[in-house]
Amino acid sequence: FQYYQKISIPRKLRICGFSSVYLYLLYGTPLYVINVYVIRRRCRDYKEAFCRYYPQSATISYAAKAFLTLDMCRIINEEGLSLDVASAGELYTALWARFPASRIHVHGNCKTPEEIEMALQNRAHRIVVDNERELGLINDMSRRLPAKTPVLLRLAPGIEAPTHDYIKTGHKDTKFGLHLKGGLALQAVKRALTLPHIRLLGFHAHLGSQVFDLRSYQEMTVVIFSWLDKLRRLTGYVAEEINMGGGLGIRYVPADHPPSIRKYARVLCDAVQGESSRLKYPLPRLIVEPGRSIVGEAGTTLYAVHYVKKISNGSVMAIVDGGLSDNPRPALYSARYHLSLANDVRRGPSRRITVAGKHCEADVLFKDARLPEIRPSDILAVSCTGAYHYSMASNYNRYPRPAVASVSNGRARLMVRRESLADIVSHDM
Repeated sequence: FQYYQKISIPRKLRICGFSSVYLYLLYGTPLYVINVYVIRRRCRDYKEAFCRYYPQSATISYAAKAFLTLDMCRIINEEGLSLDVASAGELYTALWARFPASRIHVHGNCKTPEEIEMALQNRAHRIVVDNERELGLINDMSRRLPAKTPVLLRLAPGIEAPTHDYIKTGHKDTKFGLHLKGGLALQAVKRALTLPHIRLLGFHAHLGSQVFDLRSYQEMTVVIFSWLDKLRRLTGYVAEEINMGGGLGIRYVPADHPPSIRKYARVLCDAVQGESSRLKYPLPRLIVEPGRSIVGEAGTTLYAVHYVKKISNGSVMAIVDGGLSDNPRPALYSARYHLSLANDVRRGPSRRITVAGKHCEADVLFKDARLPEIRPSDILAVSCTGAYHYSMASNYNRYPRPAVASVSNGRARLMVRRESLADIVSHDM
């Protein structure tokens, strides 16, 4: 407290009514702060939008990969959403949190026998099958069950989503799913319909992540339903469910203009209903899997500035106590963010400053950020870090992973405690 007494408390950034400096003094930095009110509001926005535009039957399944903790499972459960998990760890977290298995969808493009067994043992609601070998494995492992295992087949529609190459999942060279071209998907359907322990309910498709152009969803819907119509004519099979994935983008910087949840729902639902009507195809249950658009804007990361130095070209670099291990997205995707000075919001931007981390890499977090003059002991707040930050954090350089604090209803508490140095060596032999 004595070292940071120069922090100006009255001019601090507030998160859901809480002083960011107070949170910093309470929990330290780096710190992920999650605004639970925003998460609940986004969940309700999704439910209201899809109830309005697809009243027949729609399911919202939160994509756990974006951010998952025991407490997050509780929040999603209380809001009445389903849960999409993609690993044994995510499934275990959900089950430990007593999330109903009857609302869990199990994904993954390389499910191990152990992960499949875990899903079957706990009677997960749906398993999304990625390839034909996995289909046979699930059938064999389901022999002892009293009922057939309900599955969806994941399709690769061959569409280039307008997003970063690393987060495209539906294009022609994707590792995910059964490709429509070449007859691979048709072959898998024919086999699924003959397997005695498999109940094929429908299909799944996903374009990618951080998508702004809603025409991509319209294009995917046309491709999927044209193939469904062909499948009906060839085999007589009609899908009961269609999972159209997620991927709606969020606003990381002021220049970003993502569509609203309501507009996304209207475009997607109109496309599904329109294709169903055009082809006289029975309207299926619709499932969507939002992740980033539920939790992304709910997150703020706080860093303490430890050093400020000039570099050879005359520009200024601020060194913070985090970096690549708590936010790999700038290195992976050249991701951009909006920064602010948490301990003095009245100091407006005066120059461009590069913010770097403390790891043994170039580790540039934010290049040429518009900020006030920065001093050691200042606190930086990075907006929209709720998705793919905590979930992608690592122990690179053997740094402990940060704590996660939640704020809601006048209360701040830890969702995840900060790792200790003892935690770092706890699994070493």
